[in-house]
Amino acid sequence: MNEVGFLGMGIMGRPMAVNLVRAGTPLVVWNRTAARCEPLRQEGARVAASPAEVFERARVVLLMLADEEAVDAALGRGTSRFAANVAGHVVVHMGTTSPAYSAELAAAVREAGGDYVEAPVSGSRGPARAGRLVAMLAGDPGAVEEVRPLLAPMCRETIVCGAVPGALLMKLAVNLFLITMVSGLAEAAHFAVRHGLDLERFRQVLDAGPMASVVSREKARKLVEGDFEAQAAIADVLKNNRLIAESARASGVASPLLDVCHGLFSRAMTLGHGAMDMVAVVRAVEAETERLTRGEQA
Repeated sequence: MNEVGFLGMGIMGRPMAVNLVRAGTPLVVWNRTAARCEPLRQEGARVAASPAEVFERARVVLLMLADEEAVDAALGRGTSRFAANVAGHVVVHMGTTSPAYSAELAAAVREAGGDYVEAPVSGSRGPARAGRLVAMLAGDPGAVEEVRPLLAPMCRETIVCGAVPGALLMKLAVNLFLITMVSGLAEAAHFAVRHGLDLERFRQVLDAGPMASVVSREKARKLVEGDFEAQAAIADVLKNNRLIAESARASGVASPLLDVCHGLFSRAMTLGHGAMDMVAVVRAVEAETERLTRGEQA
């Protein structure tokens, strides 16, 4: 079992898997829609017909799947296939789900005779392609140290966050900042446009100042160019917003800024922008201005 397994060839998973195989990792991959694995086959990866085949060939299996239902389905959780898949393997959960779900999955994997590592990543499609993601890891120290070097072709840094679900809680904290920051940037750009300012000059001032970051530079560029091709889609951000809010409520933590953002992203979704990049939340801000212009009540 010298191969590494990878389940999920979505907007993040496929470029991550490509970086692994290009780095020389012997990789066996699977995706529910098999055609999405073809670029990996061309890169030299083995394409499996089922998740079970991946587990047969690989001790360490990375999961970059859409949601909790997709993870359960791929692992065969709730069926006799689950124990057969995970026993003697290291299951590495790299997607974003609720911390409570991850803790339950960790317990189930350990009970079935496997090891479990949380390894959610910070970064969107661009950093995924460039191998510049940041991974947060949690789990048994031995399993974490086994997995950590495997992530190097995908991640510029790996940070250990203690026991499960510490990594996912850390990811949600980071995403809370991202969501509120991009929402603020979109509102600021809208403010500038509505006051007759040149949006390119706004971008230049922001880029030259102390608030500039990799995220602000990329999202400001997208606003200037009207480029809403998804790096992190509105629909995915809304899911993350919900997960953060649920975790905040469960622990009695206030999240007032996040709650406002939830309303904006929900409005953007209702307006039909769910597949667009998160910076398209500016469309919800524009809609609010139009409502005020018409003198309508919220």
